Amino acid sequence: MRPIDRSEILPIGDYEQIRARFRARVIEEKRPRRVKLGEQMSAVFENRDSVLLQIQEMLRTERITNESGIAHEIGTYNELIPAPGELSLTMFVEIPDAVIRDRMLIELRGLEGCVSVEVDGVRAAATSDPKSVMPDRTTAVHYFKIKLSEAAIAAIRGKTAKVAVRVDHPRYIARTELGPASITKLAEDLA
Repeated sequence: MRPIDRSEILPIGDYEQIRARFRARVIEEKRPRRVKLGEQMSAVFENRDSVLLQIQEMLRTERITNESGIAHEIGTYNELIPAPGELSLTMFVEIPDAVIRDRMLIELRGLEGCVSVEVDGVRAAATSDPKSVMPDRTTAVHYFKIKLSEAAIAAIRGKTAKVAVRVDHPRYIARTELGPASITKLAEDLA
């Protein structure tokens, strides 16, 4: 997947005019990309549209209009775009109560090393930037890349694969199999 280019970013005023339609389209596109992982986590497989939406929304929310700020946001979010042969996954720890969430983020330390995607029974570890790992806790949002084997890529592209997202942490175990619509989206990402 090719990275987002500066020429694709709309000025805030122009973005406001198309925002409702663009957001609705991308949110619908993300629906089969979203995976519920138990009661307190979910994940989304990222693609170019989801990343473009995040960039535009960040520029809008933070009112960023200077070129260096725009370039920073593009560079930051382009890290979410998967390289050839890999998937990109954003995972969320979703605990509304701040006190419980803070306690759980401490209990879930090391979560970054406990996430994988399973393709036909073979696990591919999800990896994240080592600089984002904290020794005494985890964070509520994680950005992962999953490098797939040629066999896994072929099976997903052929839409014959059984694919699951796994969390195997001592304090949280979850495994969710993807349905056909989700596998179709992954096949598009790997095309």
